[in-house]
Amino acid sequence: MASKKHKDVEYAVEDGGGKERIFKTFDEAASFALGMAISRGESDLDVLIYSTWGAKFYGGDDAVQQYKEDPEASVFERFEIRVNNAGRIS
Repeated sequence: MASKKHKDVEYAVEDGGGKERIFKTFDEAASFALGMAISRGESDLDVLIYSTWGAKFYGGDDAVQQYKEDPEASVFERFEIRVNNAGRIS
């Protein structure tokens, strides 16, 4: 599912300059978020869902139930990505 698209599901990552970049697949967003985390130490990847069909696509019946509990939530799910540079390892 990570590389599949649905019209009612988007993935948002802040670009480091205060602007939000929107991606249609989780893979694209995760790759960008990892790059941001490497350069800044951390990054968030937000999952945005706009319908019950989008929730079903994203996470099945459990996601639909969560979506119905709060359909007005601005972020359905957030992944916090942190990178710790451990330096050279001998």
